[in-house]
Amino acid sequence: MDMNNESFMRTTQEKLSEIVRPFQQELNRGQRLADFIKLCIRCADRDDFLRLDELLNSKPAEQVAQEEALAACKPIFDGLRVDVREKVEKYRLEFIADLTRLGNDAGLAIDIDFPRFSILKGIDGEIAFSDRTTIINKKLLKSIDPRRIVAALVRLKKQLYDRPFNPQEYIDSLYVTYAAIMKADNLAVGQPVPIQRFYLEYVISLQSKTFFTNMDKTKFRGYSLEQFGVDVWRCFESGIVGTSNGMMLELSPGRNYSLWLLDSSGERKQMTTILFKED
Repeated sequence: MDMNNESFMRTTQEKLSEIVRPFQQELNRGQRLADFIKLCIRCADRDDFLRLDELLNSKPAEQVAQEEALAACKPIFDGLRVDVREKVEKYRLEFIADLTRLGNDAGLAIDIDFPRFSILKGIDGEIAFSDRTTIINKKLLKSIDPRRIVAALVRLKKQLYDRPFNPQEYIDSLYVTYAAIMKADNLAVGQPVPIQRFYLEYVISLQSKTFFTNMDKTKFRGYSLEQFGVDVWRCFESGIVGTSNGMMLELSPGRNYSLWLLDSSGERKQMTTILFKED
């Protein structure tokens, strides 16, 4: 291909791409709206009114209503909204029993003080029926469907609790980080360390040597605050709050530069410092 022809073909391709781009975008937009309507049809077919209520109050539903070619959907959607709202309101009265039953089926003992609930220390949530949302550990779930709530709780329990955990080894690992900070700051063991600094240093201590030679995020070993709080609680719960060499863990509540953790009674509190001292 000579230069003139190559240039001609490249220019032609670019022009055609420019022409087809908005056409393709419009096709994609139409396909998304069609898929949304099909999803509504499936939910209506299964009488999944909770999911259908969420769909009918979503942004895609507004987009369908504003689409001229889909104008016939609007009165149908309006009728469905009336129907599902009545069903949702009725269901609210049965919600607690349903959530409890589904939790039991999934092996979760859900403690419900509506609208709040919890399954284990460090895992709790709140239902907002009016907003059709559920907050679980400060994370938003855009649903009040008990099945989706239980599924989210199962995932969170698996993440925070369902893994091997040795409280003695854990306390010892915390002390290693604490002692390293004391040494770096030329302080005597027993002095308090700001909890935020400690958490950062502990997360760093979990990283492999490979990570420090190549800080690829895929090699980073995460350790969430949620996990930190639950692990400390599991130590309190086990009765092991001292290291193998007799140094006792102590957390101090406070608001300055604090982290939300669980105290020895399992209550979520703001902790501001951590220290180890001789028993």
